Amino acid sequence: MAMSPFLAELRAAVGGRLLVLPSVTGCVFDADGRLLVARHGDVGTWATPGGGIDPDERPEDAVVRELAEELSVTVAVRALIGVYGGPDFRTHYPNGHEVAYVIAAYACVLTGEAAPVPDGAEITGFTWANETDLDGLDMSPWSPHVLPDAFTWWRQHGG
Repeated sequence: MAMSPFLAELRAAVGGRLLVLPSVTGCVFDADGRLLVARHGDVGTWATPGGGIDPDERPEDAVVRELAEELSVTVAVRALIGVYGGPDFRTHYPNGHEVAYVIAAYACVLTGEAAPVPDGAEITGFTWANETDLDGLDMSPWSPHVLPDAFTWWRQHGG
């Protein structure tokens, strides 16, 4: 789902003006400590999968929902890595909408046997990456603020 009904209604009222939105991202690690990163179709950059939190939705439930919607995977949330925001978390979409995200990053693990399958709209590809692999990808501007903390969390608590 590209835009929730709540956000669509809000956009109808305010147009493309800047919105500050709560969101989540799932830092999903495999048994080898590699991170699941996804290519986001709307902006063309790579980042950990996630999205907006719906009204009355718990952030932990939002990250589970987003990964199911975007990559058809089932995950378990292990921990909150951190909450992030700032200038690098602002996104200008091709349709003219501007959003400043406040992102809650969660450490997650896959609970099902299914391999990720991109939805083809929001997510157009995925890969499993270690920290050095990220240098070869066109990552979102916010990734350098979040992903080092994610890998640190995994080294301390994962496995």
